[in-house]
Amino acid sequence: MMIKRINITRAILLYCVIFFSSHLVAQDADLVKGIKTVVIDAGHGGKDPGCHGAKSNEKTVTLAIALHLGKFIQDKYPDIKVIYTRDSDVFVELDERAKIANEAKADLFICVHANAGPSKAFGAETYVLGLHRTEAQRKIAERENSVIEFEEGAGDKYEKLSVDAIIARQLQLSVFLDHSINFATKIQDELVALGRSNRGVRQAGFLVLYKTTMPSVLIETGFLTNPTEEKFLADPASQKKMATSLFKAFETYKAEYEGADLSVNSTINGVDTAKFGVDENSITAKDIVYRVQIETSATPLDLTNSRFQNMPVWTYESTGLYKYTVGLFKNNTPANDLKKEMRAKGFEHAFVVAFQGDTRIKLADAIKITEK
Repeated sequence: MMIKRINITRAILLYCVIFFSSHLVAQDADLVKGIKTVVIDAGHGGKDPGCHGAKSNEKTVTLAIALHLGKFIQDKYPDIKVIYTRDSDVFVELDERAKIANEAKADLFICVHANAGPSKAFGAETYVLGLHRTEAQRKIAERENSVIEFEEGAGDKYEKLSVDAIIARQLQLSVFLDHSINFATKIQDELVALGRSNRGVRQAGFLVLYKTTMPSVLIETGFLTNPTEEKFLADPASQKKMATSLFKAFETYKAEYEGADLSVNSTINGVDTAKFGVDENSITAKDIVYRVQIETSATPLDLTNSRFQNMPVWTYESTGLYKYTVGLFKNNTPANDLKKEMRAKGFEHAFVVAFQGDTRIKLADAIKITEK
């Protein structure tokens, strides 16, 4: 009898999947045509402060990052409609946040949050809808979902997110899941480039993601319960940097589906991003590569340090010192060109260094090997 009940349940779920998916395919086609509407959701707000550190709370941090991100999108792409689920310190129910995105027929839903955990926990992670794989992921989803405790009659609006319910919803929205994961991956890549620790792309049963019907991600920007991360996330300059990273991920994601060329007019502090060289993923451990060293320090420096002018920095240790470089090239010539630009930007002692894998080798030897 139990087997029959399970089969009936699966059959009902399959029917729902087929029914809803038929309505979502058209929306997927619209996404590929272009991104026209983005909904940005700053987590918590009003009577719901979210998690907190010693001095800051989640609702304040998320709102600042969300507003910066929205402005970046509006300034660069005035034809894209940016909608905030909240643009001030007000309480918005989870159900209403999803409703705003669905009624706007948004092409992308970006939910910004901050994390809580042990004081030593650190790093950024981006979630898509799915089944949690660890107890920690389950607890994060439960904490963010607990917002409904501030809502009246929440029990009538939200169904329990069982395994079957989440699986069914994933299948219904399968046309968007790849987009969500793709965008989430780009977010993590940009946050790593900023110097944030990478906790990866993960899945969990967030109610706000469960109820949206478009590519949707939820970003846990860092741990307010970690004193170092709280100091970073509460800093207005850092909040703008975080938003910049999210915007870069958005630009890359948008360009991928619209066939745009990001190398045109794309700069970091006046330096054409194309001049920073090749994609690191195209390099093998045997390849000879060239970088431009711009800084040396006896103590570790945060890669978001203002002295790096928001450029993508790669660091290595040698002779007991921490050394910082920009650029990645398979040829010495473009590395020399970037060196000149770095010196013009104030890095007077910038010079070219060579590596094979993660091991630094003599520049002269590297040039000989490259020329062969």
